[in-house]
Amino acid sequence: MIAGFAMAIVLGACAISQADEVAMGAEYAEQVNAELPMITDPEVVRYLGVLGDSLARLADERGLTWRFYLVDTKEVNAFAIPGGWIYVTRGLIERMTEMDQLAGVLGHEIAHVTRRHSVEQMERIQRANLGVSLACILTGVCESGAAQAAIQIGGTAVIASYTRDDEREADEDAVRFVVRAGIHPNGMLEVLDTLLAERERNPGALDAWFSTHPTEEQRIANVQGLIARVDSAILLTLTEDSPRFHEFRARLMALPAARASR
Repeated sequence: MIAGFAMAIVLGACAISQADEVAMGAEYAEQVNAELPMITDPEVVRYLGVLGDSLARLADERGLTWRFYLVDTKEVNAFAIPGGWIYVTRGLIERMTEMDQLAGVLGHEIAHVTRRHSVEQMERIQRANLGVSLACILTGVCESGAAQAAIQIGGTAVIASYTRDDEREADEDAVRFVVRAGIHPNGMLEVLDTLLAERERNPGALDAWFSTHPTEEQRIANVQGLIARVDSAILLTLTEDSPRFHEFRARLMALPAARASR
């Protein structure tokens, strides 16, 4: 009976509803927007939002309100906040040459939100912490320093394995999203190839990207396999680039230079 009651406590505390997810995302996004420099040029912001919305409409079945932001920093990264907040850095866009590359990055980050990857990770952390706390209370297993260290290492390993799965799922969904939007998925490969080449030329310059997007070489192989499964006749009809993307990028490049983060 104690075990059943304990399980009910754990499961009840770990469930994060959509309303909770959006509220949590809004609070976190407010902090991010206050701490990071954001590009506010209306034309630049509008283009990113239109392209992002065109993908999110095809991906989102929960009726989220999506928001897309450009971070004015030289660092190369993109990230998503639960509830529908997507961020792309200026440094990443400056390394792009075609519209389908930006679409692939946005599709990948949108997929992290629709799959609730961040929420699931939070639930896993909560479950692990609650389970450990309960075991400590009931058995005293955590009293030794060695036991505490083992618990910490085990929890980290579990979360890391899910991260690899999350990246694979986000890539799978991103290919599907961009194809449905009439955009070629090769842009995803081009971004990864560009970043890998730059990492070889300038080790350490892309630490932010590679710390949040692990095993890029394996991701390239996986995305190649996903694209190979798309009907070749369909691929021939998909768009790779657009004049509006180059207008957007040129306007972005003309803004005052971004400063590197400390």
